[in-house]
Amino acid sequence: MINNAFIGFGKSATRYHLPYVLKRKDKFNVRYIFDKTRNPEKEMLAPYQGIQFTDSVETILKDPQVTLVTICTPPDSHFYYAKLCLEHGKNVLVEKPFTTTLEEAKILFALARKKGLLVTPYQNRRFDSCFLTIKQVIESGKLGKIIEAESHFDYFRPEADPQPGSAFEGAFYGLGVHMLDQMLALFGRPQQVFYHLRHLRQPDNPDDTYEAQLFYGDLKAIIKTSHLVKVPCPRFVVHGSKGSVVRYHIDQQETCLKNGIMPDHPDFAADQQCALLEYIDDEGQSHTEHLPAVKGDYGRVYDAIYATLKQGAANYVSEQEALTNLEILERAFHQPSPSIISLS
Repeated sequence: MINNAFIGFGKSATRYHLPYVLKRKDKFNVRYIFDKTRNPEKEMLAPYQGIQFTDSVETILKDPQVTLVTICTPPDSHFYYAKLCLEHGKNVLVEKPFTTTLEEAKILFALARKKGLLVTPYQNRRFDSCFLTIKQVIESGKLGKIIEAESHFDYFRPEADPQPGSAFEGAFYGLGVHMLDQMLALFGRPQQVFYHLRHLRQPDNPDDTYEAQLFYGDLKAIIKTSHLVKVPCPRFVVHGSKGSVVRYHIDQQETCLKNGIMPDHPDFAADQQCALLEYIDDEGQSHTEHLPAVKGDYGRVYDAIYATLKQGAANYVSEQEALTNLEILERAFHQPSPSIISLS
């Protein structure tokens, strides 16, 4: 059993973490939730009974039974809280973006190594059904040598209120962080990256539209997001030397969570969408397959952390993947857009 504490009690904690970790009572016990501004009405909700709420982070830091802290606060506080928890001997899971700079991330990883602790970003979209389905096809080898992979996360929200803010509140840091992580998980560190970030609805707001292309020799991986797409593109399209696969719709976990349908509901994240795979086998025969979705489950992040802390498994996101992700994000804002960079 791992005694877990949360720093932050906003949408991130209540929607994307607690519904999953509270199901895993054989592995995790949520002992505390820290919130600067207490909300007694929310604290009294049934799922949170038995959890101690506090407005003093020292309560968590001084409890030797707490060995894992999940940080669900605004991005500019991630480094502060993660460093504080590591200094007090706690393993740490940090919501996206992991930190606001690459240098901060390097400091946290170095401190964790020194103390023999785990610090890791929360990359729940490694466990989207759409991504897992595409990953399974790629790993099957049926596509042959992968030539191009394209991922879209699009909306049609043409109106936007004026909300000037930092880059961390824009689309590239908010969604690009996940889409980059998926490509890094599939293909590793690219040699070059092309960026095009735009502010299409409100020019003074953070970016709302982006395209990034990751180059790996003959392979190109593309990620795109826009709030001005009325007819959605496929969620994933992958082309290889032997065939192609298309998956249209996104994983339904977030939709269910927004609608109050929790992971213990029998219809949670029901996904009837098949991916279309067409390929030619080694004998030259053509095949068409409609592939059922691989079940998604954001709680697998916590399963992976349990396996790391209790069984010595490798962390589900490598340090290099986390650092590469932040390097790509950060460098996008250090130069004009569009532009192309090389990674050493």
